[in-house]
Amino acid sequence: MIRVLVVHDTALVRSVLAEWLHRESDLEVYDAPWRGAPARVRSLRPDVCAVDLDCSDAYGIPPLADLRVRDADRTPPHLLVLASVNRPGLLKRALEAGALGYVDKEGSPDRLVRGIRRVAEGERFVDDSLGFAFLKAAEMPLTRRELSVLSLAAEGASVAEIAGSLHLSHGTVRNYMAAITRKTGARNRVDAIRISQGEGWL
Repeated sequence: MIRVLVVHDTALVRSVLAEWLHRESDLEVYDAPWRGAPARVRSLRPDVCAVDLDCSDAYGIPPLADLRVRDADRTPPHLLVLASVNRPGLLKRALEAGALGYVDKEGSPDRLVRGIRRVAEGERFVDDSLGFAFLKAAEMPLTRRELSVLSLAAEGASVAEIAGSLHLSHGTVRNYMAAITRKTGARNRVDAIRISQGEGWL
């Protein structure tokens, strides 16, 4: 039996996905929103976390690392992400977090089941339709920390708010914004946000 935790911030979508997966006799399915997911991982100890990369909390930055915390007597769950081709920045984050499975949200539900089974075995699973998005993710010049700073800036956060959220000094945030502006070829912060959103990095 494969224990699966479905993580999605939209309650209706989350419950429908979980109900649909319950039909599979080899899957034991639970669900949680992002905010409650780390606690559910600790209590349920799932084999696979099937997570939506679009997260309504944390300024749209999915806290994937929170699901992969190592336990003294058990390895962390494998990650399978539900992704969109137009968000290569989120794919890069998932790759850096150690995700093994990548299922296109526009694809067939059967692909999700197949992906869960493969990932539970410790094997990689990638929908072919996400290939171009992975190429774009590889070309993205921004680091994970720079993306976090820019994501907060795109939500309208001030330098002080970004510094508080990410536990950085004001000067460090300004340095990150300068690096982001330079790397994206932007004229200023607003232009950097516009370029990054256009490229699908945010």
